[in-house]
Amino acid sequence: MFTARVLGIFIIFFSLSMPSVAQVIHLHSKVAEKIIPINELLVFEDSLDRATFAEVRRSPRLFSLMPGFKPNDYNPESAYWVKLTLHIPQPDDHQWLLEFYDQTIDHIEAYVPQDDGTYKRMVMGDMYNFNQKPFKHKNFEILLSSEFSGVRTFYFKIKSHSYADIRIAVRTIDRFVHYALKEYFLYGIFYGMIVIISLYNLLIFSAIREVKYLYYTFYILSVGVYAMCVDGIAYQFLWPGWPKWNQIAHGTALFSLIFWAMIFGQRFLNTRVRAPRLHKIIVGVLILRSAWYVHVLLFDNRLFEWRNIEIIPLSLIFYAGIDVWIRGYKPARFFVMAYGVLFLGFLIKALLNLSVIPFLILSYYSLHICFLLEMLFLTFALSDRVRILKDNRDRALKRIIIQHQENATLKDKVNKELEDLVTRRTKQLQEKNLLLEETNQKMLEQAKEINKINSMLDLDNWKLKNNIKEILQDRLVNKNLTLEQFEKIFPDPISCYRFLERLKWAGGYECSKCGNNKHSTGHTKFSRRCSKCGYDESVTSNTVFHRIKFPIEKAFYILYLTNNRHNHFTLDELSEMLDLRRNTIWTFKKKIESLYDGPENNHKSILINDLFSAHLA
Repeated sequence: MFTARVLGIFIIFFSLSMPSVAQVIHLHSKVAEKIIPINELLVFEDSLDRATFAEVRRSPRLFSLMPGFKPNDYNPESAYWVKLTLHIPQPDDHQWLLEFYDQTIDHIEAYVPQDDGTYKRMVMGDMYNFNQKPFKHKNFEILLSSEFSGVRTFYFKIKSHSYADIRIAVRTIDRFVHYALKEYFLYGIFYGMIVIISLYNLLIFSAIREVKYLYYTFYILSVGVYAMCVDGIAYQFLWPGWPKWNQIAHGTALFSLIFWAMIFGQRFLNTRVRAPRLHKIIVGVLILRSAWYVHVLLFDNRLFEWRNIEIIPLSLIFYAGIDVWIRGYKPARFFVMAYGVLFLGFLIKALLNLSVIPFLILSYYSLHICFLLEMLFLTFALSDRVRILKDNRDRALKRIIIQHQENATLKDKVNKELEDLVTRRTKQLQEKNLLLEETNQKMLEQAKEINKINSMLDLDNWKLKNNIKEILQDRLVNKNLTLEQFEKIFPDPISCYRFLERLKWAGGYECSKCGNNKHSTGHTKFSRRCSKCGYDESVTSNTVFHRIKFPIEKAFYILYLTNNRHNHFTLDELSEMLDLRRNTIWTFKKKIESLYDGPENNHKSILINDLFSAHLA
């Protein structure tokens, strides 16, 4: 409080040394509207934002004209006090109101004079709930009393986080209604066209499933939302109760506009194929722009006012369109025209903010007009692409028809040639069939002769086989087979076990325990199990080979040598020949000799002559 009082005293003292400036604006009942720009208003910039209304009112010398002031000269850190003195005519049928055009101003503190000499304080701005406005209109209006007349002085304190366009319009109620209805009517046409174009492209996407139409729909909707944020329509109709969101909604809408513009642009131009280097740059810029948006949204919303950075992605996609057009892609010409118009709109808007061009209805709504023209040109680009595809399809269809005609002619020619060829081949086949019949007859006769020869050969083979068996049997009986010759007869244990099985049960199976003659397969190979007592008899049971500890084919050969009295091998020679221990051979030979020396067929032993004779048979 002490600091504020000291500042107030300083302001009053300072104001006494400044010359007083009087600026009175006369209203006339015949002139329904007067627009007062900031360079015609008395303004005091409170850089510390500490001055009170009482201090400002007592110090009229604080106010001065700013003829060179432009909207971009606005300092967001300061509070601006505006003094407006009106000479209001005597009461008549007209009622007046004050209006601020810039609907993005955060805080407007208005002090309206009353008949008793006091001031009525009114607070409005887009940082407050929309429903708190005196008029449910996108701009800020203050209705003047119908009893006002003579000279009246109004004070306004304006503060905004971004630059503010401080222009005050003084107009009659009739003029306000006429202007507001006309403006909202134009807004309805503009946003209606956006909705129609969006629905049209959405229907095309649902029909042909080309994702570029979906991207274009998102882009058009983003343009609409951004334009509504700029106009204040979004705050009025979409989120009137969310003033905090309204502070950053324009930044989010602008990011969405740029994002979908780049996505649609690179998809429509097919930069991945037609300009791969530019495609990589576009993707990189898109990633950086998205990261910048996330940073600004989460950490510093004030950076949303840096709108000039959008010139980078827009310029890049504009250059990509020119590059692809030069490379021969004809639909890109409308794309280039669309972005050229968009750049023109941004340029006019920037010149208007810099006060380089005068404020006119056409210049104020130039961005909307350029948005509309851009959408139309982009629609033409998509239509031109479809037209080119249709022309290519028609040409391809025409070529297909011509090719079909040529194919039909060629087919008739080929069919004629094939018929002639078939006729010739049929004649040749008939001749060959006759030749085949003759050949078959000869082959039948030859087959009969071959069968006769085969029968004779079979008889000779049978005789030869019998002769071989007789020779082998004679050699066995003569006891003069070597180990190699013997191994050809009994090459492995299976042949030995199979021979024992056939010889042992040649007369039928009979259980050695109970005499039963029915059996089943035993647990081991070649064994038989009695179906009555369950005795499992191996093939070597009750033979000289039972429970031997070395290969049975070697036991067969030892039995053969033992029976062959003419072949005299020492135990050492047999041990080296059969790779068996000397004692093993000696024990097995004793076992064989004991059978020879014992009673005949003792324990149903197998005699050697029967053994080999039966095998050869």
